[in-house]
Amino acid sequence: MLSQEEKLKKRKDQSAAKELISWAITLVFAVVAALFVKNYVIINANIPSGSMENTIMTGDRLFGFRLSYRKKNPERGDIIIFKYPDDETENYVKRVIGLPGETVEIEDAQIYIDGADTPLEENYLKEEWTLATGPYYFEVPEDAYLVLGDNRNNSYDARYWDNTFVYKEKILGKAVFRYYPFSEAGSLY
Repeated sequence: MLSQEEKLKKRKDQSAAKELISWAITLVFAVVAALFVKNYVIINANIPSGSMENTIMTGDRLFGFRLSYRKKNPERGDIIIFKYPDDETENYVKRVIGLPGETVEIEDAQIYIDGADTPLEENYLKEEWTLATGPYYFEVPEDAYLVLGDNRNNSYDARYWDNTFVYKEKILGKAVFRYYPFSEAGSLY
């Protein structure tokens, strides 16, 4: 038969073991939840170049929402994070300009969708567009998008790629929130 002191020690040992198991379960749950969110809900993006200035600056860090296009399609003007068509090991961030099935003409730094007489209004451009201003003609395939950077004078985008279009299944998410630098943190829309 155990003495009172031995019973107390045994209870303390059991209590410590239960506490340790509780912490281990909590830690495992937290890691699984974080991995789920990272792989299925949000995507983190680092901006290494000035191709999206002044909307997004070099060195900015963004969150994209992976679920944005599960039930709807990207819209013109959306900023997307996607697999770069010429090297899918790289992720790029650009703005959607042409939608599936559209024709996009670029002439003298103006974009015309489906032969429109009025050019696309682009109040997000960094500066006057003077380099690689056209003429370009694109027929956007079904289930694909034409994307360009906001800093057209310094953007390596669809105008230069071998594989011009971004297919919907290669879109990782919609860029929605800048979290760094902290002084500029906030929604991108």
